[in-house]
Amino acid sequence: MKFAVCVFPGSNCDYDVYYVIRDVLEKEVDFVSHRDGDLSGYDCVVVPGGFSFGDYLRPGALASKTPLAEALYGFASRGGIVLGICNGFQILTELGLLPGALLPNESMRFVCGDVYLRVENDGTRLTGKLERGDVVKIPVAHHDGRYYVLDEELKKMEQRGQILFRYCSEDGVVAPESNPNGSVSNIAGVMNKEGNVFGMMPHPERASEDILGSHDGLMLWYSLISD
Repeated sequence: MKFAVCVFPGSNCDYDVYYVIRDVLEKEVDFVSHRDGDLSGYDCVVVPGGFSFGDYLRPGALASKTPLAEALYGFASRGGIVLGICNGFQILTELGLLPGALLPNESMRFVCGDVYLRVENDGTRLTGKLERGDVVKIPVAHHDGRYYVLDEELKKMEQRGQILFRYCSEDGVVAPESNPNGSVSNIAGVMNKEGNVFGMMPHPERASEDILGSHDGLMLWYSLISD
């Protein structure tokens, strides 16, 4: 399986993702510049976290207008696997590849630290190595991570199994006090209707080795590379 890691001006988690794919998963991986309009030859594209184009206008807005974003849209439309993390999630919503939007945190402050996520759907390419109800510890670091979608669309997403993760307590209880940013229904990650595009605010690449305090993120990477 061959990976591409997108690089926009302001990306700052690109090397973290690259390291996990190359050195931990031992898979082939390339960096791809925002000026590049070709994603042929790749099996999975990861859009990492950071502050693409300085988050001007709104996070992900300018990145969504680049040649790479156009290629990403085509790649996803053809069934290619795409994972957007943090700013990458924001970019995917700007492209219309994922429903909803990421708004400023309810507190209007940057949040950074470990959170717990409850797996809501274990039948996806990103969660196949986990079970529904499992709780994983993965860090967040964002100012605009409050997921929002209209109630009518949320109901449809629930019915289609598009909700991947919800913020929860260590023992799996989904409650307002476990929600770091005010996301609707405590949502931390979603996928598209077709099941090949995934977005999440927490950073699995920062929870992929014991030295980092958690290796729970590895289960997501292992799910991605499983046949």
